[in-house]
Amino acid sequence: MRIGSVILVIWLLIGVAAAVQRGYFGDNQDVSCSDAGTIAVTVVAGPLNYVGVNPKIDCKVPQPSK
Repeated sequence: MRIGSVILVIWLLIGVAAAVQRGYFGDNQDVSCSDAGTIAVTVVAGPLNYVGVNPKIDCKVPQPSK
């Protein structure tokens, strides 16, 4: 159990490093559903980013009525 926790933490740290390298944590204040999903998938995918996987999320959010 303990080794699994260590592996999980290392996996997620590598994922955060991948997201930082891609510039996902910039000063952009307008984060959409798609941006947040892409960041989350990048962090969870972790080391897979370094073997060529480039996760992207595309979601449609209804616009408010006028």
